[in-house]
Amino acid sequence: MDFAFDARTEELRAKLLAFMDEYVYPAEAVAEEQRAALASPWDTPAVVGELKAEARRQGLWNLFLPDAEYGAGLTNLQYAPLAEITGRSPHLAPTATNCAAPDTGNMEVLAQFADERQKKQWLEPLLAGEIRSAFAMTEPEVASSDATNITTHIERASDGTDDYVITGRKWYISGAMNPDCKIFIVMGKTDPDGADIRRQQSMVLVPRDTPGVTVRRAMQVFGYEDHSHGGHAEVVFDHARVPVTNLIGEEGGGFAIAQARLGPGRIHHCMRLIGMAERAIELMCRRAVSRTAFGKALAQQGVVQNWIADARVTVEQLRLLVLKTAWLMDTVGNKGAHTEIQAIKIATPRAVVGILDRAIQLHGAGGVSQDFPLAELYASARTLMLADGPDEVHQRSLARRELKKYL
Repeated sequence: MDFAFDARTEELRAKLLAFMDEYVYPAEAVAEEQRAALASPWDTPAVVGELKAEARRQGLWNLFLPDAEYGAGLTNLQYAPLAEITGRSPHLAPTATNCAAPDTGNMEVLAQFADERQKKQWLEPLLAGEIRSAFAMTEPEVASSDATNITTHIERASDGTDDYVITGRKWYISGAMNPDCKIFIVMGKTDPDGADIRRQQSMVLVPRDTPGVTVRRAMQVFGYEDHSHGGHAEVVFDHARVPVTNLIGEEGGGFAIAQARLGPGRIHHCMRLIGMAERAIELMCRRAVSRTAFGKALAQQGVVQNWIADARVTVEQLRLLVLKTAWLMDTVGNKGAHTEIQAIKIATPRAVVGILDRAIQLHGAGGVSQDFPLAELYASARTLMLADGPDEVHQRSLARRELKKYL
C-alpha cells in the first residue's frame, strides 16, 4: 500500500498551507473586528472578499468539485488532505476557497442534475462565488432524520398556470441568513400519497425573493448564530410560486438526489473535522508548554500527556479511515463506499468532540471564552453528530448491513 500523496496533491497542499499561514489565520481576528462594525452581523466582512480574490488568483478555488468542467477536477482522495487543511479554520478557509457548505453540496446537485438553463442561472454564479445558496430540507414538526417524513407540499397550481405552489416550514437552513444567499433548493412532496415513499419527494429551485418566502429568524447553535457561515434560519414557504421548469431532475427524484448530495457532504465534513482536531491538538500543546500549575508545566502532568497522546492516535486512525473512504468513492462509487461513509460519519464527529472537550479543559476558563476558537469549534463538531443524518440513523443502517451477512 502506498500512503504517499500524488504530485498534484502535494503541490496544492503546499500552496494551501502557505495561504493559510500568510492570509487566513491573520484574517480570523480581522474578520471579527470588521463584523462588529457592520450594519448587520450577517453582512460579509471585507477581508473575506480579499481572501476569496487571493485564493482564486492562486488557483485554490472550487477544489471540492471533481467535475473538471466546473471545478478543480480532483478526486476525493486528492481533495481530502486539502479539506483537512481548511478545516483548521472552518469558519473562514472553506468560504475563502469557495468550498463551504451548503454551497458545495448545492453545486454538486446542480452540476449533476440541473438542466442547462438552471446551470446558467444558478450554478455559474455559485462557482464564481458571486452568490450563496441554501438547502431547505429539515423541518421542525417532524423527525427529519427520516427524510420520508417531510411535510412541505409542492403542488401544481390549480389556476391553470404552469407553476408549482410550495407550502411548508423549514428550519436550521444553513446559510439562509446571508444576504448573498439568492437561491434555495427546496425538498418537498409532489406525490404525498404515492405508493413508494421514496418517490414522493421532489426538489425545486426557489429564488429567495419569491413572494411567499420568508426568512423568519436565525436559529442558534449552543448560543452561536454562526455569522461566518450565514447562519441557520427558519424559513417559511407560504404558497410560494415558481415555474415548473424550476424542478431539478424529475418529479419523484428528490430522495435519490438528496442521497447523492449527502454522500460527498458527509465525507467533506469529516475531512474538515480532522483539521479541527489538528488545530485543537496544536492549541493543547502550546497551552501545555506555556502554563505552570502546582510547580511544574502542564506539559509535565501525566493526565495532560495522556490527553495529547490519545488525541494524536485518534486523529491518525480517523484520517486513515477517511482516506480509505475517499479512495473507495473514487474507485467503486458512493454506493460501494456506503459502509465506510457511514462509519466515518459515526466515528469522526464523536471523536473530534472528545478531543475538543479535552482541549477546552486544558485551557480552563479560556477554553469556553471567545478568546480561543475552541468553544465555537466544539459547537460545530457537536452539531455534526446531527447534521446529514444523526449518528443513530447511520448506526442502524450499518448494523443491518452487518447482520444481513448472518441472516
